[in-house]
Amino acid sequence: MTGDWLLPGAKQDGQTVDAEWRHVGRPRIAGVEIKEVRHVPTGYGWLTEVWRRDWGVDALPVDQVFQSTLGPGGLSAWHAHAETTDRLFVNQGMMRIVLYDARRDSPTFGTVQETQLGALRPGLVLVPPRVWHGVQNVHPAPSSVLNLVDRAYRYQGPDHWRLPPDSPEIPYRFTTRVASSELW
Repeated sequence: MTGDWLLPGAKQDGQTVDAEWRHVGRPRIAGVEIKEVRHVPTGYGWLTEVWRRDWGVDALPVDQVFQSTLGPGGLSAWHAHAETTDRLFVNQGMMRIVLYDARRDSPTFGTVQETQLGALRPGLVLVPPRVWHGVQNVHPAPSSVLNLVDRAYRYQGPDHWRLPPDSPEIPYRFTTRVASSELW
């Protein structure tokens, strides 16, 4: 397309989402599912579904539900589980969720996957066992994430493994950048 309105050096944007608003061209980790949901307006505000078996995201049980709240810029990273599947749901504030596939037997071994979810784009991220993950609040107010795990936390012998946020084992560095539509 040409014309006198097109200035030298202008470049057309590439496609970022498809007609169903699914991201295009971003790395995906095998076994990770993301289900974005919509708020349902009500006479008193709105209702947001958090998890439904008929979404087909997974068929595992829900054994425990807990919420973590992070202050502005707050970071919880890195952690993984040997057996537990996390279901991270965000619909308040804005959270960056980053996953790293360290499973040597996975077709996506070494892949980093990043997404942002929150008040504007509520959604659920299914994190399989052995996938490292971290969450960061990129909102100027506290943000919360619900976790609907398939195995309740074991007080003795927790299925919880940790690395520091700047671990050289994971090729990703968290920053303090604010929420950006390029990550949605």
